Amino acid sequence: MKNLESNDDDWLKNGLFDCICQYITFTEPPLHCDQMWSPWALHGESPYNRSTYRYTPLLAWMLLPNIYATPHFGKLLFVTCDVLSGVLLYHILCLRGLSSDAACRFCALWLLNPLPIGVSTRGNAEALLSLLVLATLLCLELKRFFMAAFFYGLSVHMKIYPVTYALPIALYISTHGKLEAQKRGVFRMLQRLFNKELVLFAAVAGAVFFWLTLAFYCLYGWDSLHETYLYHLTRRDIRHNFSPYFYMIYLTAESQWSLVLGLVSFLPQLVLVLLTSLAFHADLPFCCFLNTAIFVSFNKVCTSQYFLWYLCFLPLILPRLRLSKKQGVGLLLLWFAGQGLWLMPAYYLEFEGHNTFVYIWLAGLLFLFNNSFIMVQIISHYIPETVQQRKKTE
Repeated sequence: MKNLESNDDDWLKNGLFDCICQYITFTEPPLHCDQMWSPWALHGESPYNRSTYRYTPLLAWMLLPNIYATPHFGKLLFVTCDVLSGVLLYHILCLRGLSSDAACRFCALWLLNPLPIGVSTRGNAEALLSLLVLATLLCLELKRFFMAAFFYGLSVHMKIYPVTYALPIALYISTHGKLEAQKRGVFRMLQRLFNKELVLFAAVAGAVFFWLTLAFYCLYGWDSLHETYLYHLTRRDIRHNFSPYFYMIYLTAESQWSLVLGLVSFLPQLVLVLLTSLAFHADLPFCCFLNTAIFVSFNKVCTSQYFLWYLCFLPLILPRLRLSKKQGVGLLLLWFAGQGLWLMPAYYLEFEGHNTFVYIWLAGLLFLFNNSFIMVQIISHYIPETVQQRKKTE
């Protein structure tokens, strides 16, 4: 544990040093050490007065200590969330039948992963979402549906992507996570959706999301709804990113069809998430991993920080993944290679000014193919939790 704390401390010191020097920027550029939104909330104004603010006002309120305590509060908060996520992963793994030592080893894959460490110490709030989603899974494993619903409603309020877990969670609660319930057909599963546990979960999660959203709507008006949620449905980001749609969006930015094309791009996500939810909901962490990986890979906008949305589930998936070391290393290298091939033309566009849009788009398509292949391999080699194993752990 001392080694883990030392690792986080070193990265955090780098982030704090950068906030002072500001030469080669380590801090997330739009965040400026998490201080850009909080002054608006502190003086009773709208954080949406800044044109780049696309989040719930709750985040700006949470970061008020940046102003009156320390400018590094946000980074400390996000690093703490990373550590707490490791604690939640440990408890979930133990509930899924792993020994304490084995659970610690798999948790280390998250706690020692340089990507979440780097993102949090740069001042990005993705760690909050990871913590809320993992808290939801832990409460569901413990059958504490009220608390699970609270954390889930809060996570959807913070960012919209956890809504992809709604169907698998509903099916999981209605079937009590039993694999044999899947074999009775889709119609029987839909019949079982109406039970008191699921009604409680839906009511609490809906209430948390609704009242928070309504409160901020009353405070900040239409901007809070549009910038937090609706903007992401119609978003047309022409800046280069990993998305396979980026070049199409770039070329059709001024077209009358751009809005329609942007909405149609959600169809592959919708269909694939629906299929994986029906097929794998009995193993909820695995299903959430697949849904998130699909959502990120096929999204209109895809950046490196989005990878954390599904990487936080990886320690829960690996214990049941029957891949040889050679296969595992091969898939990992394939994932990194796809990013490397994208980063090279992106560098020449961003820093050298060369027209490499086509190469970036082709690299994005290759990265999508790599991700799809990796997901197929994971599904093929994954051993789901059996009913006997679940009864044994209970």
